[in-house]
Amino acid sequence: MNMHKQMEALVEAMLDGQILLDEAKEEFEKVFIRKALNRNSRHISKTAGVLGIHRNTLSKKMASYNVNNSAIKAKGSSV
Repeated sequence: MNMHKQMEALVEAMLDGQILLDEAKEEFEKVFIRKALNRNSRHISKTAGVLGIHRNTLSKKMASYNVNNSAIKAKGSSV
C-alpha cells in the first residue's frame, strides 16, 4: 500500500474516532519527532537538520510534547 493510501486509511479511522484536526496534527508531529530522534541517536542538531527545522525549534517542540531524550532512550526503537 502506498503512503497516500495509508494516510487516507489513517485519516478515515481518525475521523471515525472523532479525532479533532489539532489533536491529529499534534500526535503526528510527536510521533514523527520521536522516530526522527531515534534514527539520529537522539542527537538534537542532527535530528533538527533532518526535519528541516532549527535545533531550538525542535527543543521547544520536544518540551511542549513532553518528549525528552531520556524518555526516548527508555522506550527504545518501539516508539
